[in-house]
Amino acid sequence: MNAGDAIAAVFGRSADGHLAARVEDIGFIAIPAKNGFRVATGWRLTRPIDQWTTSNVFGASASVADEATFRAHVEENAEHRRQLRTLGRREDRQRISTPWGMAQSSEIYADGVAFHSTASHGGIKLDRTRNAAMPTVLRVSGGWYEEDCEWAKVAIGFPDLFTDCERRHADRTLRDYYPECWEAVHGRTLESGESFANDRRLFHEAHAHDWVVISAITSKERPGFVDCVATLGGGRAATTRRRFLVPEDEYRAGPHGFVIDEQRHRAWDGSTASAA
Repeated sequence: MNAGDAIAAVFGRSADGHLAARVEDIGFIAIPAKNGFRVATGWRLTRPIDQWTTSNVFGASASVADEATFRAHVEENAEHRRQLRTLGRREDRQRISTPWGMAQSSEIYADGVAFHSTASHGGIKLDRTRNAAMPTVLRVSGGWYEEDCEWAKVAIGFPDLFTDCERRHADRTLRDYYPECWEAVHGRTLESGESFANDRRLFHEAHAHDWVVISAITSKERPGFVDCVATLGGGRAATTRRRFLVPEDEYRAGPHGFVIDEQRHRAWDGSTASAA
C-alpha cells in the first residue's frame, strides 16, 4: 500500500451545520438526539463535506454522547478499515447451502473460515479442522456461527483473523449474550453491570417471588397512573396475572422489568387495560 493510499478520517461541517466526517467513501453525520447524537451514515459520498446534508445519510450506526465521542467513533472506523487491508479477506461466490438458505455472497477470512450471506441472514462457517481447534466452551456443533451473536465466538477463538474493533465488539457481545462462555474464557466471574444477560438472570433470581410488570399502559380511568399487568417473576407464560396502578412519575420499565411494591402500588380491578 502506498503512503498516498493511507486511510484517514477527515472532519468538517455539513451544509446544515452538523459535525461530519469521511472515511474513504463512507460519510458520517452527528445528528442531535435526545441524549447526545445519533450517527447517520451514507455511502459513496464524493462531494465535499460542506455540501452534505442529512438527506445524504440515513439510519443510526451508533449513538454517541458528544462531539468528542463522535470523533472517537469515526477514528475507530478508520482504524478498522486500515486493519482490514492487512487481513487479506477476499470476496467469493459460492453456491453453498447454509442454515439460512443458499449463500448469495461469501467472504473468505482464511482457509476453513468463511462468512456466507443469504437473502435473510448469514454467518461464519468453520470447516471441520477449524471448528475442532475452537476452545470447547465456544465451539458450535456443525461449525455454523450466525452473524448476530455467535460470530463473536469465532473472533475470540481466532483473534488474528479480526480487527481490533471487531475483537472489542466480540468481547462485548460474548459478555452480553454468552456470559458463561465469557467467564470461562477470562477465568473470572462477571460483576453486576458487566453483562446484560447476566444482569437479567440475577434480576429474575432476585425477584422470582415478586410481581414484575409484563405490560403497561397509561390509565384512562385513573389519570396520573400507569395501569400495569404483572406476573410472579415476570414470566410471560404465567396464567396468574394481577393488575396494579403505579404513579406515572414513578413507573420506569428499566432494562429487565419494573417490580411492584405491594405496600404502595394499589391492586386494580377496573376495566381491562389494552396493554401491549
